[in-house]
Amino acid sequence: MPLELKKVVPVELRSVGLDEKWLQKQIDEDSSILGLGDLDIVGKEHPQPTGGRIDFLMHDAEAETYYEVEVMLGTLNESHIIRTIEYWDIERQRRPQSEHRAVIVAEQITSRFFNVLRLFNRAVPMIAVQLNAFQIENSIVLHPVTVLDVVEEIADDDVDSVDVVNRLYWEKKVPLPSLSIMDKIVSFLQTNGVDPKLTYNIWHISIHVLSRPSL
Repeated sequence: MPLELKKVVPVELRSVGLDEKWLQKQIDEDSSILGLGDLDIVGKEHPQPTGGRIDFLMHDAEAETYYEVEVMLGTLNESHIIRTIEYWDIERQRRPQSEHRAVIVAEQITSRFFNVLRLFNRAVPMIAVQLNAFQIENSIVLHPVTVLDVVEEIADDDVDSVDVVNRLYWEKKVPLPSLSIMDKIVSFLQTNGVDPKLTYNIWHISIHVLSRPSL
């Protein structure tokens, strides 16, 4: 019997009456929804010294890796990026013996913010997941797409030392709003005791964290 073809189009969760709490509940019941594997949830709404709460703290016991996960509905914005980096940095200081991954989850990750995430990926091991929602009759299907993973951004440092350019080169290469967002995040890190060193290379911008904020 031939398979029946059905057309589906993505929907925003809010447009069908579902909110962020609903999405967090689904992730809490099955962490594999994010496409990161079967991770243990060791904290939900995990309190931070800064006063905020990280959505999820997940753990891969076999790899001894923690995942600091921030979830939002709608389109990714700079506040979401800053919050994720902040929580990632706090948790890696709490457990310095383990690996840590900053995980951003949003319904839509535009090219503007994708460029910013790539710029930061070498300093902050970051994973970006675009969680697409589809309505099929009376059901919602969630489909995770990992648009950025830490392994994609590993490069040869020898190449970096040769292909060094400057800020002006990048101002001509990428949209200024992307660099502006990067500048805001760098400023945020500096106000929290981190001294990020920027190196402008032909293929990417390296951000090296020279010190960590004290808690």
